[in-house]
Amino acid sequence: MATSPSSSPAGPPPPADGLLSAARRNLRELAHGLSHASHPSTPLLADAPKQWQRLLPYVVVLALAATFIPVTITVLTSQYGVPGAVAGALGVAQAAPLLMLAHRPLQAWWIIFPADIVGALVLLAPDPGRLDIWPWPPPTLVAYLFLLLALGLRETRRTVVAVWAATAAAGAVLHLIAPSDRATGSALLLPILGAVVLVIGAAVRERGEATRRLAEQETISEAERAQRTLLEERTRIARELHDVVAHHMSVITVQADSAPYRISGLSEPAREEFASIAAAARESLGEMRRLLSVLRSDGTEGDRAPQPGLDRLQQLVEATVRAGLPVTLSRAADLGEVPSAVDLSAYRIVQEALANVVRHAPGARTRVSVRTAAGHLNVLVVNGPAPKPASPLESAGTGHGLVGMRERVRLTGGTLDTGPLPDGGFRVAARMPLPPADAPAAGSPSDSPSVQPSSEDL
Repeated sequence: MATSPSSSPAGPPPPADGLLSAARRNLRELAHGLSHASHPSTPLLADAPKQWQRLLPYVVVLALAATFIPVTITVLTSQYGVPGAVAGALGVAQAAPLLMLAHRPLQAWWIIFPADIVGALVLLAPDPGRLDIWPWPPPTLVAYLFLLLALGLRETRRTVVAVWAATAAAGAVLHLIAPSDRATGSALLLPILGAVVLVIGAAVRERGEATRRLAEQETISEAERAQRTLLEERTRIARELHDVVAHHMSVITVQADSAPYRISGLSEPAREEFASIAAAARESLGEMRRLLSVLRSDGTEGDRAPQPGLDRLQQLVEATVRAGLPVTLSRAADLGEVPSAVDLSAYRIVQEALANVVRHAPGARTRVSVRTAAGHLNVLVVNGPAPKPASPLESAGTGHGLVGMRERVRLTGGTLDTGPLPDGGFRVAARMPLPPADAPAAGSPSDSPSVQPSSEDL
């Protein structure tokens, strides 16, 4: 069966004006690039960290203008026989806009490019002199190359291509209208050298942009990593404090359930109130279990061992000494009633501080001190410099240690002070508030019955 032309695999032929439309579109884009700067009028190196770097572009453009204005005037008058007034006007028009290269190179091009063309036309009037380089005299050519370099450093690829095309077109037109006694080598030389300069400037600009984007990405990644570390530490602290909170809630449940049996003569409303308290405590425990299941990572189980406290500091120090770190422990004989959260936080702070010493200053002498003063528990871990200039076990930490300490101290309402010492050591000082001496800690034996919470409440 015959196939209709409309169903041909090749499809209908392209419209005849397709190439013309593409050409017009590209010309419009080039014209837009020439008429609109691709950057704000901020100076080159405006974001440099040092002041001399920010001032460098101004010094360069001032030196260029101060050099090319007199040189251009001198060459036009002495070598090309241009009258002084005309030479002065051309020299200023062709070289003074170089002062704009630091912040507005495209606007400078709109002044210098027509001035160079006018200068080339002016040079057709006098007879050829000893230096017959036309249409671009040496000072004009060199100054224009500096202009192209500034454009390559600041403008987009589309703009520099348009500038180069306009320069080449102007040179070609001037070459066609040149008399036979004129050497038009510079008309070809400028597009060649201009292309090289533009490529160099564009390469430097694109490399700078790539470096800047990489630095921004690294900054974003560092911020995200710090935020992730903070969230991980908060999750870890929340998991560890589960046992502490669960214990107190279980004690409340047991007390409320056993109150009708321990206290005689309770009225019916009082019994209902105790039952309501017990039910609310059980519901809170259930909510906490569900929250903990969300905080736990996939595939991990909760730690079933009791959470450590200050009573296990001696074991921690002994294990650290066996690992090769000379540590001395100074602990007050009677610390009084220490809340469970403060007890756990103090142990973890000492544990992490000793781990940091092992990682970053192996073999350094370390002192651990735990004292109470003015209603606060003071934990101090100070280490000296490493005895040997050996490289640390870890050159770059994950940042979890100090973040975890800070979050634990913040949880208890205390303060943390960390920092290096003049002798090369490091100091970690935590200060966490304690309850008043006349207020027994929650869940202590003095305010709870001699009844152990059931496994269901835990």
